[in-house]
Amino acid sequence: MEILAPAGNYDSFKAACDSGADAVYVGLKKFSARGNAENFGFDSLSQIVKDSRLYGVKVYLAMNTLVFDDELPKVREYVKNAASCGINAVIVQDLGVAAIVREVAPTLKLHASTQMTVTSAGGARLLKEFGFSRAVLARELTREEVRQIAAESGIETEVFVHGAYCASVSGQCYMSGFIGGSLLRSGNRGLCAQPCRLNFRGNNGGEFFCLKEVGFSPLRI
Repeated sequence: MEILAPAGNYDSFKAACDSGADAVYVGLKKFSARGNAENFGFDSLSQIVKDSRLYGVKVYLAMNTLVFDDELPKVREYVKNAASCGINAVIVQDLGVAAIVREVAPTLKLHASTQMTVTSAGGARLLKEFGFSRAVLARELTREEVRQIAAESGIETEVFVHGAYCASVSGQCYMSGFIGGSLLRSGNRGLCAQPCRLNFRGNNGGEFFCLKEVGFSPLRI
């Protein structure tokens, strides 16, 4: 069993290490689903990798957003520089990013983000064929479903067990992006405004109104 904790800055990285985490996952300034976290540059990433060795802690880099064609050169640059920092694995959602990791850093482990929505042993086995070493399972699964996939897939499995995390189709919800008028405002790009967590009220006409604004517009559905 591995305890994996998020680290959005150096203080949270240090806290995770001091509290007994076996691994941490971090993001860079781009391509992380936690786009509003402080995150790291390459120099600071290199430093936490060095420090993690003192604790015996692994460092996984989350590059788990969807990317566009014109961003692929920057993705390639990020993967190359991150690999040189000594990270242990990359967590991805976009298969294009996975292909770049295989090309640029073929020995680096690939972890399939929960946003790939792996809900079956067959899906997990397919990822293994694609070169992934771990599947972060969909968050909608029951304990029995997780147990079955872990037993039948032949690949490492990871599950979320604590924290204020999205439970809407494993983070692929387009609600925030729809309200904001752009895919760029969605969780798939690391900038979800979390409108689903706000308070709503309904009326007899079947409409629902948010009780406060969602950062960019009042919500009415």
